[in-house]
Amino acid sequence: MLDVVLIGYGAIGKEICHRLQGSTRVNVTHVVVRPQRIAEVQDALDSSGTKGVSNVPDGSKLALECAGHEALGAHVLEALERGVECAVMSVGALAEVGLLEKLEAAATKGKTQVHLLAGAIGGIDAIAAARLAGLDNVTYTGRKPPLGWMDSAAEKVVDLESLSCAAILFEGTAREAASLYPKNANVAATVSLAGLGLDATRVRLIADPAVTENIHEIVASGAFGEMHVSMRGKPLAENPKTSVLTVLSALRFLNNRASELTI
Repeated sequence: MLDVVLIGYGAIGKEICHRLQGSTRVNVTHVVVRPQRIAEVQDALDSSGTKGVSNVPDGSKLALECAGHEALGAHVLEALERGVECAVMSVGALAEVGLLEKLEAAATKGKTQVHLLAGAIGGIDAIAAARLAGLDNVTYTGRKPPLGWMDSAAEKVVDLESLSCAAILFEGTAREAASLYPKNANVAATVSLAGLGLDATRVRLIADPAVTENIHEIVASGAFGEMHVSMRGKPLAENPKTSVLTVLSALRFLNNRASELTI
């Protein structure tokens, strides 16, 4: 049985816990939340045996972050330094200059590893493999229904509630996209870190009232050839900014860590 500490208990954390109920391979031992939420979360988790805590406990072997960007500084760096292996879902946070290097340094100090999960997008393994022979161009386009961009910088660009046709919200680098749209641009950051980096990967973000799903498109070319990836991800019921595949990506990682055969 693989024991894991979950950092965060929002829409993603709740769905992960729900889908792991009854698992014979993975056991969520603790959920890390803010001190003022411990009692509330403990009530929700009571029947599962999982404990609500405010920090990654001593002796933990593996932690999965799904709490948002602030959690990397608040919990992940310190856990890595203590030797706790960590998996990160809030990859967009790494647009902050120097944070990627801090994660690597913390993992080195703790003699462990930090994993950046693919989340809502496919093809990350192919991009990372293609990089070894040299990539020329990588472009990511993210298209969501207008409500998927609520509470973001998009509200300053267009009137999302009355939008009648597709509108480009942003064009620029992956670093700029992740900084301006931190709750929406984890995919852009993940694609860039697998390939050409945050400053060389081009990103376009679109609000489109004609779609009901989160659509991700990647075009990459290089010495390996050329690849086109298009995905239509269904949004998570509790959070339309997040794809169901984001949760499934985390579950795949955990199941692989608990299995004898991985793919």
